[in-house]
Amino acid sequence: MNPDGRAPEDPLGTDPLEADPLARLEHEYDQRRLAEEKRDERYLWWYLAYFLFGIHIVAFVMILAIKHAG
Repeated sequence: MNPDGRAPEDPLGTDPLEADPLARLEHEYDQRRLAEEKRDERYLWWYLAYFLFGIHIVAFVMILAIKHAG
């Protein structure tokens, strides 16, 4: 890294994302898509946790009902 913050292989300091607006938009789109994908995956795990917790509650209630039925 140079003292002014540029990479050594970039002598002119031109970032390809700054030079090409389409590349910048594609990069921003990819970043948004990855963030949304991460958020959706987190929601999926929460839904799975709630579902499994609900199954255990139902099973517990059914066991109690059978034990107290007879």
